[in-house]
Amino acid sequence: MMIALAAAGFAIAGLCAVYRVVRGPSLADRVIAVEVALVSLAGGIVTDATNRDSHTLLAIITVIALVGLAGTFAASRFLERDAERSASGERTTR
Repeated sequence: MMIALAAAGFAIAGLCAVYRVVRGPSLADRVIAVEVALVSLAGGIVTDATNRDSHTLLAIITVIALVGLAGTFAASRFLERDAERSASGERTTR
């Protein structure tokens, strides 16, 4: 019962994050939504691994966490650089 409830919670959080990725008003909102989606995916995998009493999925969870971290760092650097260009008056091509 508790595992089904946790899985449903992670699924709802993932769907909300996907909605924010599609409809997010800014790039920063989309980056945060992707991070939330990855955390929800990792939580769902942990819930499934706990249900199966399996340790083989820990490598997948580690990769998801590292990809999410690297993506967030890269996006934050991009956003920071874009903000610095906007503050200095440089023209950006889009």
